[in-house]
Amino acid sequence: MPDALALCPASALAERGSAFVWDVHVYRQPARAFALRFDGRVVAYVNRCVHVPTELDWQPGEFLDADRRWILCSIHGAAYEPADGRCVGGPCGRGRLMTILTEERDGQVYWYPSRDVQPVPPGAPPPERFP
Repeated sequence: MPDALALCPASALAERGSAFVWDVHVYRQPARAFALRFDGRVVAYVNRCVHVPTELDWQPGEFLDADRRWILCSIHGAAYEPADGRCVGGPCGRGRLMTILTEERDGQVYWYPSRDVQPVPPGAPPPERFP
């Protein structure tokens, strides 16, 4: 397993609050990812809807619906279970968000790159923000 990379202080993620968003490369292409705290656990996903490859957040860092229960795509309303990224309603079918492994220790949140999701190389341009 690759080494863990520091993401943010654990205190930056309030329960069912705003997410921490950062740049990554997915399949060597620029993208964004997000981490949020849900039911006491930090979860992280690539910021890309399964239905249409667009970013999910309706405002920067805001991914949850009004009741703070589901991750909701701002474009077509696809709803995802925050605990595991599974589609629970809307046009995402039986899809699932791309998970990023995280760990919380010593007051810090870390993420683990994978074969498919890598840190942005130094000097690489940031990803374009999709509507």
